[in-house]
Amino acid sequence: MRKLILCVLLLSVLCSCSTAPVRREFFAMDTVITLEAYGDSAALDAAQAEILRLEQLFSIGEPQSDVARLNAQGTLTLSSETAALLAAAREISVASGGALDVTIGPVVRLWGWYDGSPTVPEAAELTAALALVDYERLRLEGLDAALEKPGMAVDLGGIAKGFAAGSAAKVLHDQGVTSALLNLGGNIRAVGAKPDGSPWIVGIADPQDPASYCCTVEAMDCAVVTSGDYQRYFTQDGQTYHHIFDPETGFPADTGLRSVTVLCEDDTWADGLSTALFVLGLQDGAALWRSCPVDFEAVFLTDDGISITEGLDGRFHCSEDYEVIAR
Repeated sequence: MRKLILCVLLLSVLCSCSTAPVRREFFAMDTVITLEAYGDSAALDAAQAEILRLEQLFSIGEPQSDVARLNAQGTLTLSSETAALLAAAREISVASGGALDVTIGPVVRLWGWYDGSPTVPEAAELTAALALVDYERLRLEGLDAALEKPGMAVDLGGIAKGFAAGSAAKVLHDQGVTSALLNLGGNIRAVGAKPDGSPWIVGIADPQDPASYCCTVEAMDCAVVTSGDYQRYFTQDGQTYHHIFDPETGFPADTGLRSVTVLCEDDTWADGLSTALFVLGLQDGAALWRSCPVDFEAVFLTDDGISITEGLDGRFHCSEDYEVIAR
């Protein structure tokens, strides 16, 4: 039933447009990226080039990236883009009480995600890695960055795609594109509305069956970013471990959430907040929504049901019952 509903929604998107969108699909930032826009194909070429350029700055696996050189040297004069991204990450870290921490790199490396062979680490090794995780010890002064303790490492995996999506959207806007949908591996950016003026319909994956959708949200000129335990995971000794780490424990966050979807005009905040909210859990995540300096809305899929923030009422569609979180 859910798959049928999704097909109808997709058909309504496609058939409501008099001309087909220009499309690009490529691999970057460790994910498949799809760009669709109504306009000149040169604009999409420029958006793709911008994403690839930013990947060269942010990728931990690119030896000459800002991130790799900062991690290797401990200090670095950054590009303006990397400095802006790290500054935004620090703001989200402060707002979330450290639920997002881009100095999580030593923990991610220890779990084996970088070399593609994830495994549960030894307790002593994890304790040592956790001692290197502290966003307050990442110093930023203009373009100059420094990691205060040897062995610290920045990992922008929880926030970089959002920044890239926002930058690509700006490129499209500057080239006159007013209707586009960008998908950076689960980071959706709606540029304007559909050509007929109606909102984009974005599906939220069912954690029990990620190939289908359990609900949808209407989006115009905003980011829609989902973080979920079903996106990347491995199983060891009968236990499943996902890739979203709690910076306090060094283990995958375990708060009863299956996924969090954030809608926000700021793509970088949307990406960072989806990670932070997943780590915080429903109750603390709702508290962050009420106190956050940046406006956003969220959909929480838990072990027990669905909750949405009240600003989504009327834009959220689901065949199941759900709770509305009030301010």
